[in-house]
Amino acid sequence: MTGQVRTVDGRVAGRRGQATRQKLLDCLSEMLSSSPYRDVKVIDVARRAGTSPATFYQYFPDVEGAVLEIAETMAKEGAGLTELVAGRSWVGKAGRQTAEDLVEGFLTFWRKNDAILRVVDLGAAEGDKRFYKIRMKILNSVNNSLADAIKDLQSRGKVDKDTNAAAVAGSLVAMLASVAGHQKGFQSWGVKQSELKPSLALLVHLGVTGKKPAK
Repeated sequence: MTGQVRTVDGRVAGRRGQATRQKLLDCLSEMLSSSPYRDVKVIDVARRAGTSPATFYQYFPDVEGAVLEIAETMAKEGAGLTELVAGRSWVGKAGRQTAEDLVEGFLTFWRKNDAILRVVDLGAAEGDKRFYKIRMKILNSVNNSLADAIKDLQSRGKVDKDTNAAAVAGSLVAMLASVAGHQKGFQSWGVKQSELKPSLALLVHLGVTGKKPAK
């Protein structure tokens, strides 16, 4: 853990304090995977971490405050999604690979962080600006790079100059986020992950280039 970690009242936490704080966050993350966000109580998180509610309140004002800490950490990891698009080619077979890598990376990130992302989506949908900003930080990591890729293709005459790069990129990212959050639902439709990924990559490639990917 880098930097100084402080308690709610501003004191710098020592090594043991930092370890306790992280254990509380880890236990909360586990609980979010199996319990509805609204049902998670401070006393349950503290008990699972082997400590007391009083200790929890030394580090976080409430469960929501701790959830925001987890979400912020996830958003920082999400910034790495930019690498799936930035500087990558969308021409020929390389373009097909870029689309496939983007889909694979995006779906994997969403599965890994499914529990906290559900809470972020809920908070954003309810108008909480803190959760909204976190959600947009994650989506922008892909959206901005996709828009730049489309603009680059336009500058080289490979995509119609009248295409609105920002609108297309935003639509594709919204689609990716919606599909990523509905991965389990596809199974009820009889769609396997192995079938979903190439279909989604096809749509992404079509959206960016206006063409079917090269075989």
